[in-house]
Amino acid sequence: MFTSSETPIIAAVVLIASGILGWGFYRARPFGKLGILAWLQSVVLMTPWLLFFGLFAAGIYINIVGILFLVVASAFLYIFLGRKLREAGQDDILKQRATERLAAEGDKDSSVVVSEVQLEPTPIPEADLSQIRGIFGIDTFFATETIPYEEGVVFKGNLRGEPEAVHNRLTKSLQERLDNKYRLFLVENTDGKPVIIILPSRTDPRTTQLGQKAFAVILLIATIATSLEVGGLLQNFDLFSNPERFAEALPIALGLFVILISHEIGHWLLARRHQVQLSWPFFLPAVQIGSFGTITRFESLVPSRNALFDIALAGPAFGGITSLLLLVIGLLLSHPGSLFQLPNQFFQGSILVGSLARVVLGSALQSPIVNIHPLVIIGWLGLVITALNLMPAGQLDGGRIVQAIYGRKTAGRTTFATIVLLAVVSLGNPLAMYWAIVILFLQRDLERPSLNEISEPDDARAALCLLALFLMITTLLPLTPALAGRLGIGS
Repeated sequence: MFTSSETPIIAAVVLIASGILGWGFYRARPFGKLGILAWLQSVVLMTPWLLFFGLFAAGIYINIVGILFLVVASAFLYIFLGRKLREAGQDDILKQRATERLAAEGDKDSSVVVSEVQLEPTPIPEADLSQIRGIFGIDTFFATETIPYEEGVVFKGNLRGEPEAVHNRLTKSLQERLDNKYRLFLVENTDGKPVIIILPSRTDPRTTQLGQKAFAVILLIATIATSLEVGGLLQNFDLFSNPERFAEALPIALGLFVILISHEIGHWLLARRHQVQLSWPFFLPAVQIGSFGTITRFESLVPSRNALFDIALAGPAFGGITSLLLLVIGLLLSHPGSLFQLPNQFFQGSILVGSLARVVLGSALQSPIVNIHPLVIIGWLGLVITALNLMPAGQLDGGRIVQAIYGRKTAGRTTFATIVLLAVVSLGNPLAMYWAIVILFLQRDLERPSLNEISEPDDARAALCLLALFLMITTLLPLTPALAGRLGIGS
């Protein structure tokens, strides 16, 4: 039985999980069958982890084979529900297109000319403005008002059709008329209605300058040095005082860089797929864990919120999976006489790592000293680096993911909440203070809007967002001593 000190913790976890699922069901109900199927996809994707941690908290341990079975079963159910969702969506799409066509034909019959309202001269030359107006039509975007906006113009009106298809048609027509001179944004106005914003291409993000590239190289060298230093400190020696022991520190440093590089490869592959240019990575050296990851800017406009999500998630996905594999392999290779001997309380520092270690190492975690393979340390550090970058703030990967799924307003709120939470935690943890400063001064601003800001990512991406945030929390959140003792982690 659980003690009185553990019961509130378990109850809180159950309530939070139930609240998230209930909130998702509440949001899904208005969308009928499509909404319920999408909600079930989220539930299926989360269930293996919720079941694993729930049973673990109850003292029931699932071995690695059981975990893999849960993940595989979840994947099959997820694919099955995805097929059902696509089948159900076809009917709705056909009905929507028929309704839009009837509405467009009605507009053609009832109104041939709509007066343009222009409050003042626009920054765009009149000849170009005339060409831009020519791209609009009754079946795409019915412009009714032109308003100057910074270096461009805003067109108010009525959106006729599916946002992504309309945006693609208008963008193609604009390029045919004026080449790459202007960029077309489809965004929501303050009143929630779609508007078109046209801006000159000279307002595009700037590419990395020579001085910035030199700074990126300096940060890379500093990160190599801190990674080597951490490799030495983990083996109880200072590399800078004992440079002859370089070979001993090198394997851990290389392991960290494998994780960091896999993270960047994930970003690069998805950016290339969506034809988005990225800046050089600016590594963040850290004497505590070798590196805190990288800062990577967009050097071109992001075409859609789907692209923003894919690029942002790919880095943590690649780096996190690499770290998780190294951690599990290291746990499986751990044996008496392994290179590292750690106090059993060490495994109370992370719910995710502690629970996986309990599953693989079993009663060995009750010994005062636990023998572990070096890959456990490397994988754990990689998971921490990945989790820190998944915090939902500003231009961190987690902030970009939240912005892509829930919009800029929600992303702004989560950024503020994350900074406040880090400020509170920093009273007892210097690492939190470091990240609060990094976010506040370097990463607090949201990404600029995508070219198509109206089309929301699908429910599969929303489910992956929740899963990523969930794994981030379980990586960074420690076990309480009482609960860890009940689960056999520590003496």
